[in-house]
Amino acid sequence: MMGSRYTRTLRLFWGASIAAEMEYRLNFLLAAITSLGNLVGSLFALSLFYNNGMDLGGWRWEEAIVVMGLAVFMEGFTSTFLRPNVGRIVQHVREGTLDFVLLKPIDTQFWLSLRNLSLWGVPNLLYGVLVVIYGGRCLGLALSDFARGVIPLLIGLVVLYCIWFMLSTMSIWFVKVHNLTGLLRGLLEAGRYPTPAYPAAYQIVFTFVIPVTFLTTVPAAAIVGRNSASIWAALTLAGVLCLLSRAFWRLAMRFYSSASS
Repeated sequence: MMGSRYTRTLRLFWGASIAAEMEYRLNFLLAAITSLGNLVGSLFALSLFYNNGMDLGGWRWEEAIVVMGLAVFMEGFTSTFLRPNVGRIVQHVREGTLDFVLLKPIDTQFWLSLRNLSLWGVPNLLYGVLVVIYGGRCLGLALSDFARGVIPLLIGLVVLYCIWFMLSTMSIWFVKVHNLTGLLRGLLEAGRYPTPAYPAAYQIVFTFVIPVTFLTTVPAAAIVGRNSASIWAALTLAGVLCLLSRAFWRLAMRFYSSASS
């Protein structure tokens, strides 16, 4: 019963968001062209390493393309779901509109995480899938090989959401948290390349400090048939982050001072 209620609410949320976004169809076309240009530039930059005979941590060109495609997909997910929702938590706190959210008869974290849907990230979602398929086909992968990457990819999306949500929640104590989320977006650019391509010190940071590895490299490794033992570590990390983000939000609410109080 509760699940159906939230499903209906989600349909209303996203239906209204899509209707509002469709009023600016030309902007969507421009976003698609811009995203395509960025993708071409990223693939060109990646090709420079292989044209010069460099070895990106033992990953072949076709395998690195799969990593790149997953990174583009992550960017599309960020633009479609995270920036329009989690990215606005800081604004809600700063402007006092979080008070109105707390008064709604619905779970606050659900509302803040899924209230809006932006179509401007859809091109990157599509481009990312196409790049992954292209890289996989060059490797001669079958449909079952692509299926191996679905669960690791979902785990990566959960990890990204939880980290972003907790960073935005810190705005309860620190107003200028948007600087931290900007830093996170910059660091996520590292996910466009296989983690083994970086020096050992960076690999440690991208695995244990800022888990960029679990966003793109681990799903790509599952798709191309490399060692997938780290999937269990990714699953554990996602579960811990889900519990931690929920607990962190409840803790933050204890310290939140209403704008009207």
